[in-house]
Amino acid sequence: MNRKATALDVAKRAGVSRSAVSLVLNGRGDGNVAKESQDRIRLAAQELNYSPNAIALSLRNQRSRVIGIVSDAVVVSPFDGNIIGGADDVARSRGFVTVVMDTESDAARDASAIETLLDRQVDGLMYVTVGLKPIEIPQGMLRVPSVLANCYDEHPQPQLHHVIPDEVTGGREATEHLLQLGHRDIALVAGAGEDPAAPLRVQGYRDAFARAGVSFREDRITHAGWDINDGFTWAMRLLDDVDPGDRPTAIMCANDRLAIGVALAASRLGLSIPGDLSIMGYDDEHRIASTMVPALTTMALPLREIGQAAMTALLRTIEGEESTTAAPTMETLVPCRLVVRESTGPAPR
Repeated sequence: MNRKATALDVAKRAGVSRSAVSLVLNGRGDGNVAKESQDRIRLAAQELNYSPNAIALSLRNQRSRVIGIVSDAVVVSPFDGNIIGGADDVARSRGFVTVVMDTESDAARDASAIETLLDRQVDGLMYVTVGLKPIEIPQGMLRVPSVLANCYDEHPQPQLHHVIPDEVTGGREATEHLLQLGHRDIALVAGAGEDPAAPLRVQGYRDAFARAGVSFREDRITHAGWDINDGFTWAMRLLDDVDPGDRPTAIMCANDRLAIGVALAASRLGLSIPGDLSIMGYDDEHRIASTMVPALTTMALPLREIGQAAMTALLRTIEGEESTTAAPTMETLVPCRLVVRESTGPAPR
């Protein structure tokens, strides 16, 4: 039977000291071990199938090296699960493991989920939601280092740091892309008005026109839900039986499903995309945006990056890496990314 590799075996293969291996694999390599040496250590550990003894490590540090994650419905979401994936990437790279509990959108289960994780001596907690939204902070999250991902404290005085997408800038950059293509009559189907992300994206749309010094029509902004049929119904009202001169040359949608509906309406009416009408989505939803015909230009929500940033902030607090002089920030905005494909083109003459 093969002997299990030790930290000394890793050190010999990487050509470093035993203490350097300990620092790197316990997440404390930055600032203590050269980047090239860190890379050699991780490669050697992978080749030897070595991982630190979690029990011994927790006894030495008086930590469990476990992070509890509570989600409203992210675990069963085909899209927002990337937040947890990003968080888990960072946790594992720092020698932590994650335990996830999903409340299936039942807020009454939040407190019990938090208590269950606290009973298992987690070192920290993260709350993750499907879609940007305010939440009431479960009081148990205030007993250990905690962070919010894709959501924020609805209390007037926020109690926890939150990491969310920069929706205003995303809406502005999406609109600027269309303006740069020469479009001036750009309609916006903005999603459901009560959703926190919707007014932020509308603000970005307004900001883009203001920066460009171009006026826009208020009646081109409509809140029409989030689903394919909402986009289709609204687009048919906007485009059907309308003189071409009164038709918008581009439509910006608050998510990719709305954009599908708009594209279906355009096809029904015999309009070419992007020759007659450019369509902009939002989210870059997996297996939707890139597979549409034509492929959809969209703003990619930085879900994985949100998880990574939230977990990084949480582990810095747990391991005492936060600055003791600077005031703690309560918000991190993660940029969205413009993905240009074939559904947008120059404005028709």
